[in-house]
This record gives sequence, C-alpha cells and structure tokens, in this order.
Amino acid sequence: LARLRQPPAAFALGVAGLFGYHFFYFVALAHAPPVDASLINYLWPLLIVLFSGLLPGERLQRHHLGGGLLGLAGAWVLISGGGTAPRLEYLPGYVSALACAFVWSGYTVLNRRFAGLPTDGVAGQCLAVAVLAALCHAAWEPTVRPSAVQWAVIGWLGLGPLGFAFYVWDHGSKHGDLQLLGVLSYATPVLSTLLLLAAGRGEPGWPVALACALIVGGALLASGRFRRG
Repeated sequence: LARLRQPPAAFALGVAGLFGYHFFYFVALAHAPPVDASLINYLWPLLIVLFSGLLPGERLQRHHLGGGLLGLAGAWVLISGGGTAPRLEYLPGYVSALACAFVWSGYTVLNRRFAGLPTDGVAGQCLAVAVLAALCHAAWEPTVRPSAVQWAVIGWLGLGPLGFAFYVWDHGSKHGDLQLLGVLSYATPVLSTLLLLAAGRGEPGWPVALACALIVGGALLASGRFRRG
C-alpha cells in the first residue's frame, strides 16, 4: 500500500491518460467506422516521437522522424487494407480518435517527469479509472450481464495482457528510449493481425507483408541501425 502513494500530479496524469484514452476510444468506435477510428488513433506513436523531442535532455533527429513516418505508413496499409475514405458524417468519431492519439502520447511523454516513482502506483491509477468507468457506464450505457465464460475472459484480460501492458508501458515511458518506444508501438497492429491469421480469422496478403516491411524498417531506422559509425 505504501508503494501506491504518489504525488497528486503523478496520480492525476496516470488517471487522465488511462481513462481519457479509453473514454475517447470507445466514443470514436461508436461514432466512426472501426478502420477509420483505428487509423486516426494510430497517430499516437508518431506523436510520441515528435513530443519526446521537447523533453529536457532529449533530441529529435531525422532518423527518429523518418522511422515514425514509416511506421505510420505501415499501420495505415495494414488497418485500411490499402485504402480508406473518411466521411464528414463521422466527424465526431474522427475528433474523438484524434483526442485518443493526443491523450496517450501526451501521457506517455509527460510520464517521464515521474521516472523516480515506482511502477506499482499504476495499480492505484487503474482502480480510480475503474470507478470512473463504472460511473460512465451507469450514466450512458445499458447494462449487459456477461456469461460465466465472458467473465473469465474479462478477468484474464485484466490480470494478464491489459493489466500487464499498463505496468510495462509505465516502466518503458519512464526509463526507455521514447523515440524508439513510439516507433516500436507500430508492432501492435502487426502482432494483432498475425494472431488473427494464426486463429484462422484472417487472410494473408500483400497489405500484411508490406505493413510488416514498413514497420520493421521504421523501427530499424529510428533505432539508428542505418546510420554510419
């Protein structure tokens, strides 16, 4: 419990980042096609690369920006399947997806200010986010009771991949290379697509191959592997 204590600014940043991102993401999915919302949302890795250059002691270089743009192009190809056509009637969803990108990238970069705090504090932030989510659900959503199997899956997601992701992201944003972290984040749509293919719920094709090449190339470029010396 002692390790859950955090300065108010750190606690507020964590809650705002975790809750704000997911709030706007659900709004975006409700008011825009998932493909379009995902494309706009996936500006956040590039924004991390750009915003990190504003931190003290950090310097944004051309290979960081180039790698971020390559990763963005790869995510665009993968999620859109080669093309998408935004429409004005989905503007509220597009704006919410853009808010997602700015909230998550801002949270990630500003979290570097609290590098001296233990990552255990994320548990307290998640508890506060859960309370806020429950209030939003009560105010705006119909209640659907999950089955026993669905409850088990929800619990596994919370204890496993999602909860663990919050912990490791907090550590990475506090102690890692932010520019490289942003570019490597484009591996998320690649990994999710590969999992769908492995489960037989997708068809392999040129978008997957091209996206993988762009994202891997962007990560290598951002890491400086293509620089001489």
